[in-house]
Amino acid sequence: MRVTASWPNGQNLIGGIVHLTSPKTPQSATPGRTEVHSQGGHFSYRAIWISDIHLGTPGCKADYLLDFLRCHEAQTFYLVGDILDGWQLKKGWYWPQSHNDVVQKLLRKARKGTRVVYVPGNHDELARQFTGLAFGDIEVLHETTHVLADGRKLWVVHGDLFDGVTQHARWLSHLGDSLYTFILKFNQWFNAVRARLGMPYWSVSQYLKQQVKNAVNYIAAFEEVMTEEARRRGCHGVVCGHIHKAEIREVNGALYCNDGDWVESMTALVETFEGELKIVEWRSRVNAPLNLGPTILEDEVALEAVL
Repeated sequence: MRVTASWPNGQNLIGGIVHLTSPKTPQSATPGRTEVHSQGGHFSYRAIWISDIHLGTPGCKADYLLDFLRCHEAQTFYLVGDILDGWQLKKGWYWPQSHNDVVQKLLRKARKGTRVVYVPGNHDELARQFTGLAFGDIEVLHETTHVLADGRKLWVVHGDLFDGVTQHARWLSHLGDSLYTFILKFNQWFNAVRARLGMPYWSVSQYLKQQVKNAVNYIAAFEEVMTEEARRRGCHGVVCGHIHKAEIREVNGALYCNDGDWVESMTALVETFEGELKIVEWRSRVNAPLNLGPTILEDEVALEAVL
């Protein structure tokens, strides 16, 4: 099976897709071919997973997401939680036209025959009371499973219910959310300065996560808990969001997939019609606010592994 994972920050790739292949593990990856997708391209997949959009917050990259939705189609679209940010909307109403456009685009996809499944997370947990119902042809489910082209099952869930901080120290979770919001605002200003200096987009919060040992340990523990629960449920792996770190890798014999977020990395998880899983990083929007990041149609870093 071919698996795709995110690659460390720092690559300045204009208009291209870089494939890194390895017959063994991600750590032994070697450079492969480079493909360029022309502006205005169209991509079709068997399934697409996106999460952590956080509509209703200034940090949401709704314009980027809208362009992504215009260029990508799938038989099934999974919205894996934190699509709306109820926590921030309670503090103050923020809803620009671009956020409404994203909602309308998703509803339009559902009306045109795409199966759209909404699995709420902790920031939009109020939607969990509507589990089993459908709104504008969008199914609301507490959790679900996806069957890959090769027949294996993936458990699809946001992931917050298996996060000890979120479940047992909600005050700390809210404090962390406030700090994270502040970092995102600083990150926007910081990258506006970098853009004027001709420098590429660089995520402050992602850097901090990589440097802080406790954050790294937290992410590793989260991955192990999620894959163990997937195995307990009779699945071969899990697709989740919640921690804003896109990843595809094997954890203790199970497949761990995280589709990332749309406040920093602008990433999605996709399954091709051949059954290949990929992390797609979107950087296509021309004239994006504050010129965040280079103008790139898609950046994918592929890692081939045998599971």
